[in-house]
Amino acid sequence: MEPLREVEGRAIPFGAKNVDTDVIIPAHWLKTITRDGLGQGAFETLRADPDNLFDSAEFKGAPILIAGDNFGCGSSREHAAWALLDLGITAVIAPSFSDIFSSNAFKNGILTVVLPQSAIDRLMEVAQTDPVHIDLDSQTVTTPFQDRFEFEIDAFRKHCLLEGLDEVGLTLTRDNSISAYEKNSRGQTPWLAKGEFVS
Repeated sequence: MEPLREVEGRAIPFGAKNVDTDVIIPAHWLKTITRDGLGQGAFETLRADPDNLFDSAEFKGAPILIAGDNFGCGSSREHAAWALLDLGITAVIAPSFSDIFSSNAFKNGILTVVLPQSAIDRLMEVAQTDPVHIDLDSQTVTTPFQDRFEFEIDAFRKHCLLEGLDEVGLTLTRDNSISAYEKNSRGQTPWLAKGEFVS
C-alpha cells in the first residue's frame, strides 16, 4: 500500500445518496480473480449514459469522489474499493459511509472523509470548475477559494494511511519481535519446531 498524505485534483461532483456496492461494482464483475481492470466496471450502469461524469474529459481520472449520505451501503464486497482504486479514486468525501465499505476502503488505501452536508454542498459547487485539496496530516479539505473544512479520523487509520501500512505491512513492522518470540519458543518447546506432538 502506498503512503497517502495528500490528495489533490479534480473531484467528481457525484453527490448521490445511498449508493450501494452493486452500483459501485455490479455483481457480474465479481467473478474475476484479480483486482486489475475492475475500474472498467465501476459505476457501470451509470456510465452507460454517454454524458456521465466518470467518463467526461473534465473528470476522467479524478482522484476524489464527492458523494451523498450512506455511500457504500449494501453488500460487503471488497471489490467496491478495488474498483474505485482502479478507476483512480483515492479519496471519497461524503456526509456518511457504510461501516463495512469504510473499513474496506481504509484497508485498501482509500481515504474516506466525513463532512457535514453544508460542506459537501460547497465542495460540489467548487468541483464543477476547480480542484480540491485534502491534507491527511492536518485533517483538512481546502479549495482555491479559501474554503477550509476539518475532518475527524481514527488515529490508527490515519497512522496506517500516512505510513502506507496494510495488514501485512503492520505485521512486518513487528518482524524483530516475531522472530525473537519464535526463537524463544523453539528453545522452550523444541518438539513443536520439529513437528512432533505430545498428548
